[in-house]
Amino acid sequence: MNKPGLKGSLAKAVLCAALIGSLQGCVPLVIGGAAMGAAASMDRRTLGAQTEDKSITVKAEVLVPKLVGDAGHVNIASYNRKVLLTGEVRDEAMKANVEREVRGIENVVAVINELAVAGPSSYTSRSSDAIITGNVKGSLVEMKTISATSFKVVTERGTVYLMGRVTQREGDLAANIAKSVSGVQKVVKIFEYLTEEELRTQYPKTSSVAL
Repeated sequence: MNKPGLKGSLAKAVLCAALIGSLQGCVPLVIGGAAMGAAASMDRRTLGAQTEDKSITVKAEVLVPKLVGDAGHVNIASYNRKVLLTGEVRDEAMKANVEREVRGIENVVAVINELAVAGPSSYTSRSSDAIITGNVKGSLVEMKTISATSFKVVTERGTVYLMGRVTQREGDLAANIAKSVSGVQKVVKIFEYLTEEELRTQYPKTSSVAL
């Protein structure tokens, strides 16, 4: 004879196991969504600016290849509606045309044109730049007195470009960190500066640990 409630308990156990199994596939999605949400909340740009930066980048990445074809290699980075252009183009006319067309994209407020008149960079050079960018980001994360999420890092031919909304102290510290990374030839700061008071009052979640 079965004990009272045994079938009910067994059924509940089976149901719970099935539910856990079905939810396991959702865990990465939940974690991924939470991570992206956390990163967005730590960003010193408004959510609107973050969305517009993504839109600007997508539009520019569709537009620019049509302008340069095989005669150039252009990278686009948008931060707080300011667009950084790096890479290589055939001549000064092409350089000016790319800047003009990108400036015409909706919501772009400024263009920093760092395009070089030269042949497209090699795969080896681009791979080296990617490694440098990763190492600079990693070094910023290790520095606990600044918020690494407040910086955008772009590397082109060994030159590191730093973008972000930071204080003078944070910007100088980040630049010194970048300079110490192997392979870095030069560091260019493209910052929107905040005062220390603005940092403490407006962005308490991303304020540095110690001033």
